[in-house]
Amino acid sequence: MSNSSPRAATLVPQPLFRDPIFDGAADPTIVWNRGEGTWWMLYTNRRAWSPPSSDVAWVHGTDIGIASSRDGGATWDYRGIVPGLDLSPGRNTYWAPEVFDDGVTYHMYVTVIEGVPRQWEGTPRTISHYTSRDLWEWTFASHLELSSPRVIDACVSPLPSGGWRMWYKDEENGSHTYAADSADLYDWCSIGAAVVSSEHEGPNVFRLDGWFWMIVDEWAGLRVLRSDDLETWEVQDRILDEPGAGAEDGTIGQHADVVVVGDDAYVFYFTHPGRTGSPSPADEEGHATRRSSIQVARARVVDGRLVCDRNERLVAPILPIGGPSDAN
Repeated sequence: MSNSSPRAATLVPQPLFRDPIFDGAADPTIVWNRGEGTWWMLYTNRRAWSPPSSDVAWVHGTDIGIASSRDGGATWDYRGIVPGLDLSPGRNTYWAPEVFDDGVTYHMYVTVIEGVPRQWEGTPRTISHYTSRDLWEWTFASHLELSSPRVIDACVSPLPSGGWRMWYKDEENGSHTYAADSADLYDWCSIGAAVVSSEHEGPNVFRLDGWFWMIVDEWAGLRVLRSDDLETWEVQDRILDEPGAGAEDGTIGQHADVVVVGDDAYVFYFTHPGRTGSPSPADEEGHATRRSSIQVARARVVDGRLVCDRNERLVAPILPIGGPSDAN
């Protein structure tokens, strides 16, 4: 007779991750590191511990942070920052990395801002392209010429007919999602507006249950859009718009990345746990309301709509431990 007992399920912690240096992890993107055999999270490394002030210098002068997971996305270890991105002297700003793996080369499309601006308005923002073979050493490829000089938050996905499409926020054109196409991931041609139903940022596109889906950050939760051709988008409800019950999850979910595993979509998003209601300038004055945490929730398609219960406790692992062969 065995005295052993069933092993208890390991729950994914809440929050999933906090940056141990600046405590401002935001805008995550998830990618499999082929050489290391781990999942990596790259994110905007906001400086939540900067001295209190009423300006927005604390969200500038940011590096791209790195965390990695060996256990299928349940626990994440801080690994430092992405080195070697600076192309000009001084302190510059890097936001919202998008990393696309073509099977040989990793392509990072990251928002680059010169210096450390103290205000939102008037500052040029460029999406720049870097390449890497190992996710550590990056080579500059180009600054992308897109629909305006104020573009941020790239997302890249293959097109069914071949080539790739990039979606991004154009701040000079209504803070709407615009798009560009490429045949080789290097040269991009702007094709104009893609989603103009609201002001928003942080588009993310994925395929699930036979549909293409886009989620965008409306600063009141994540708006869901559905398409069968990546051209016309049907507007649906929001997800992560109501506070969650978990630790650090009592505010809206913001700027997310999605990893699809089978019939499930795992939404990696961030929250500002110390904020209540909509963000305002007063919220940005000190660490308590600046700090941010990464969370993850499962989304599924029910009756043709994307639904997400952020209060569902997830059991580890949530990502394939051996790599994305079972993810798409």
